[in-house]
Amino acid sequence: MDLSEFTIRPDPANPKLTERVSGLDQDGRPVEASVTVERPLTLYLNGQEIVTMMTIADYPDYLAVGYLLNQNMLKRDDRITGIDYDEEIDTVVVRTERATNYEQKLKKKTLTSGCAQGTAFGDVMETFESVRLNPDARLKTSWIYALSKKINLTPSLYLEAGAIHGCVLCQDDRPLVYMEDVGRHNAVDKVAGYMHLHDVPAHDKIFYTTGRLTSEMVIKTVQMGIPILISRSGFTAWGVELGRQANLTMVGRAKGKRFLALAGTDRLDFDADPAAVGDEGGRHQRKGSRDED
Repeated sequence: MDLSEFTIRPDPANPKLTERVSGLDQDGRPVEASVTVERPLTLYLNGQEIVTMMTIADYPDYLAVGYLLNQNMLKRDDRITGIDYDEEIDTVVVRTERATNYEQKLKKKTLTSGCAQGTAFGDVMETFESVRLNPDARLKTSWIYALSKKINLTPSLYLEAGAIHGCVLCQDDRPLVYMEDVGRHNAVDKVAGYMHLHDVPAHDKIFYTTGRLTSEMVIKTVQMGIPILISRSGFTAWGVELGRQANLTMVGRAKGKRFLALAGTDRLDFDADPAAVGDEGGRHQRKGSRDED
């Protein structure tokens, strides 16, 4: 497989990301298994503590910036003067030229449908409702099939140890930036942080995720300005409603030759014959996807 298309991709060989743990299998035989390592990461914006997240901590700078952007605590035109990560005390500090104080905003945070530490603040819809996604973006069905195959065959922590979510920034049929984490919101935020710090345009991109298409996933994709969202998993009703409101193209249950589009379907170009697409191998079928069959 050609991995040169990726700017960033998972590194399952990184010894900091997995551990070998002994146990017993279903027949009572001793076995060893790779398990994903999660650790706390406390995020500060200037001098204020914002949140402590459980993460694999492989890209703390991208995660920190993406989180702050997606919570509207960091503005698109803010000048970041420094990002300091201290691995010994599991802390990352983002410093900005603009003075910040989010004490009142932190009091308003509410739990969302994201797993682990996912949170959304009461005013995130302000940014969501102001975004205008590119109406001229296109999604060829051949790209859906190509992306699913390339991403599923890429060496990853999921294939090595499981218990992880993946998010991939793509353009046409090419996967560009592949992030994983124990929470899908963390993986999204890493991609958002990468895009912001590297000035990556969003209007012609596709966002691929292994997680469910929930309201949180839709809101963050729209906030990033990406017009197309693809998932291996299914939808929530509110996620679809928000996607239609924002004119976001939403494709879910994309595995093998099948997919389901429930929003923004006018962007689809049906240029591939599903009958010519092979089914997935069992090793690459994620549990969440199999459960929905």
